[in-house]
Amino acid sequence: MTKSKDNIKFEDILEKIRVYIEDEKQIEVITKAYEFASLKHSGQFRKSGEPYIIHPMHVAAILTTIYADYETISAGFLHDVLEDCDCTAEEMEEEFSHEITKLVQGVTKLSKIHFSTENEYLIDYYKKIIVGMSEDVRVIIIKLADRLHNMRTLWALPEDRQKVKAREALEILAPIAHHLGIHKIKSELEDLSLRYLKPDVFYDIAEKLNKTKLERDKTVYDMQTEVSNLLNEYHINHEIKGRAKSIYSIYNKLDKGKKFSDIYDLLALRILVNTEQECYLALGIIHSKFRPLPKRFKDYIAMPKPNMYQSLHTTVFGIDGYLFEIQIRTHDMDEVAENGIASHWAYKENGGSKATANLQTTTEQKLQFFKSIIDLSKEKMSSEEFVNSVKDEVLNNNIYVFTPKGDVIELPKGATPLDFAYKIHTKVGETTVGAIVNNNIVPLNYELKDNDIVKINTNKNSTPSKEWINMVKATQTKNKIRSFFTKNEREIYIERGKYNLEKELRKRKIVFSEFFSDDNIKQICENFKLEDLEDIYLVAGNGRIAINAIINFIDKPEEIAQPKNIKITSSSTDADIIVNGIDKVKVNLANCCNPVYGDEIVGYITKGNGISVHRINCHNLSMLEDRTLEVTWNSNSNKRYFTSILVYTNSSDNNMLGLMQSISMLNVSVDEIKTITRGDNAIYEISCYVTGIEQLNKLFTAINKNAYVDKVERIIR
Repeated sequence: MTKSKDNIKFEDILEKIRVYIEDEKQIEVITKAYEFASLKHSGQFRKSGEPYIIHPMHVAAILTTIYADYETISAGFLHDVLEDCDCTAEEMEEEFSHEITKLVQGVTKLSKIHFSTENEYLIDYYKKIIVGMSEDVRVIIIKLADRLHNMRTLWALPEDRQKVKAREALEILAPIAHHLGIHKIKSELEDLSLRYLKPDVFYDIAEKLNKTKLERDKTVYDMQTEVSNLLNEYHINHEIKGRAKSIYSIYNKLDKGKKFSDIYDLLALRILVNTEQECYLALGIIHSKFRPLPKRFKDYIAMPKPNMYQSLHTTVFGIDGYLFEIQIRTHDMDEVAENGIASHWAYKENGGSKATANLQTTTEQKLQFFKSIIDLSKEKMSSEEFVNSVKDEVLNNNIYVFTPKGDVIELPKGATPLDFAYKIHTKVGETTVGAIVNNNIVPLNYELKDNDIVKINTNKNSTPSKEWINMVKATQTKNKIRSFFTKNEREIYIERGKYNLEKELRKRKIVFSEFFSDDNIKQICENFKLEDLEDIYLVAGNGRIAINAIINFIDKPEEIAQPKNIKITSSSTDADIIVNGIDKVKVNLANCCNPVYGDEIVGYITKGNGISVHRINCHNLSMLEDRTLEVTWNSNSNKRYFTSILVYTNSSDNNMLGLMQSISMLNVSVDEIKTITRGDNAIYEISCYVTGIEQLNKLFTAINKNAYVDKVERIIR
């Protein structure tokens, strides 16, 4: 068998596997996977100088520590074969199962992508990775084991690559391990990341721990003995051990301003008992002897964390006045705390033997984390929004609140009762009228805290308010609120369009059924690039296409005999508009839509004020009587035209100066710029003069290049 510089042997890995896997057929598959990987990686070496097979062996060894099933361990041995060796997925599936091959393909897909948000190209792939990871949790477990061993040998890479890999592990993979509840992998990834990102800090903390180790070990031993004797008096079978605090967790406390000497939970004990009842009994006994520190007690047994973690936490004044953090849990709870979701690959039965459990079912039932990612991926948002949402809302700083029935709901920090309501169900969110938190009435923008009990009051006749978008935290909630208004407004426009079209048809004495024949609908849709009759109603209702334009396309008005083009002298247009067939008439550019040179336009004969010229998509045309006529631009026009635009941003900062800089490069004359709304998404109205549609389009392009700009549109009043 292969033996590396660090003396890892396949026999040792097999011995660990046999502790919990007894099925000889499964052992044979694992052995075959090791031998297949050894053959395929033959002649390959790592940057550390070791034979390449050493890496898959370590990955498999890490997987045995969390009781991975035989398929996962086999895939651990094979995880680099498809990417780095002469082997196809078809060949692997012939040798092994479809399930094992699928796991290897999943890990291969992840290995090809770097978890980076430095540019949009990688961000887009990053989105696909995260969504892909949630398809089978075992792919992530293998990836975590793979990265953990790579982090252990990170010294072999150049310093710049060390920092990139360390940051990926700290920002993405360690939080995922935390949400899976795999404490041992999460903790080691964090410590190794800190070692390479901030080596001075890492070694300074390590040195301080070493200096105080003898004194700390003696204090912990004395406390351990005293607590053990106390539990023995009450005949509670138990196991008790000192618990090491990770260097990264100490760094976090120091980073928040604490002194090293003030980190009291450096002294920590973990007590393991047989039953849940004994956990509470042991807690009471310890509190009877050692005074607890107020507000430091946590009951995660009655209220488990969403990653299934269960334990009692208390901090007491121990011997010589030292503060001790004590965790009390059963042996089964300890297994879940250390191995998280992975502990469900195997469960104890028949006095210690273990059998494989249905991991995917457990994941779906127990873990909200993956459902959150899948839900986010369904939302219509940019890749960058998705990545930021996952990092901010799924991987970091979550809070856990309760329904009145005691169900745990996971929300991003800063969430409000509205986020809670929409998380329960979209319909609950849309009909929310009030909230009660911990038996107190609170406003809908109240910031929820850990362990709050939240009750939502609803009214079936109530609907959301647009103000809610600024009151919620979760991106998914914001999108659900936006979706309601988009859908609601669409329905209103469709109804309006249908009503106005039918009104105009009645006025013209056109039979509805004849006008809306299948053939006519098809012609209208093809001409105006629409989908169906509902789309026709929509564009007629929102003003994108004038109602007369739709009707005239089918019911063409009679042509005016012998039309002649005559230039009109007008104080308002300076002969910029040519009216077909009419001489010497006053012409005005409509203030509602402010046409500029190059726009598609139509004239409207007003009562006593000449001809008003509108853009063809001005929604006011649908409310005017049928007195339109054809007008065109004078190609010799050389004046500037007034127009107003709205700039929607994703920022609360004052961006007026940046917008002015974008505009100043184009020789556009700005009349006024003002802020319409503030808050998280400021909107600006810009009034300016342009030479025509070409210059206006360049202005749109220039403004849209700013990262804080979501969209730009012209105003039709």
